[in-house]
Amino acid sequence: MTSNPADHPEDHLVVSHDEWVAARKDLLAEEKVFTHERDRLNAKRVALPWERVEAQYEFTGPSGTVALADLFGPYRQLIVYHFMFPPEWDEGCPHCSFWADNFDRSDVHLRARDISFVAMSRAPSDKLEAYKARMGWSFQWFSSNNGRFNYDLGVSFTPEDQERPVFNYNTLTPWMSDREGASAFYRDCDGNVYHTYSTYGRGIDLLNGTYNFIDISPLGRNEDPEATQSWVRRHDEY
Repeated sequence: MTSNPADHPEDHLVVSHDEWVAARKDLLAEEKVFTHERDRLNAKRVALPWERVEAQYEFTGPSGTVALADLFGPYRQLIVYHFMFPPEWDEGCPHCSFWADNFDRSDVHLRARDISFVAMSRAPSDKLEAYKARMGWSFQWFSSNNGRFNYDLGVSFTPEDQERPVFNYNTLTPWMSDREGASAFYRDCDGNVYHTYSTYGRGIDLLNGTYNFIDISPLGRNEDPEATQSWVRRHDEY
């Protein structure tokens, strides 16, 4: 097994300034390749074909029942964060809560780019609003009313599917009734709605700014490889 340098930081290689700059420039060259590759993937994501949403989904929020098209508001684009909070839970997932701490209040900047943002869970709206108040969040949060939306978007699973590799486009076993993810939609001038993208599992890493800070820290993520996010707590529980 490869040793984790973070296990013994006192043994880390220490060099002169000139050697450090040389090593940093070598890594910079690789970082630039990665950045350009991400640009290429971003362009391919934008070029993905769309699928028209035919189902008539309804959701519940603080002001009552709304349709999928209503979630756009005056904007053409919509991003939905699939927050793990099934009806029987009393609290939202601590890991999705970690993500929510990072995307809360980003909606003002998204709206400036013609994008509406909401979170979606299967728990009833009153539970969502109570937890949102406890956490001090401001983003819009809707209940899918235990309807088909979460199942159709691949983030909720029947008992039969929870032990089969049906998550993340049939690549992972969910092991639970609800999982995390994010989906994007577009609404045209005639009111037609299209599903343009969804991502799950590690695909939502880039939505978490804290992890991006941790990634440039001296010890990196330094997580338990068998339980990578076992350190995460809700922000009022640390």
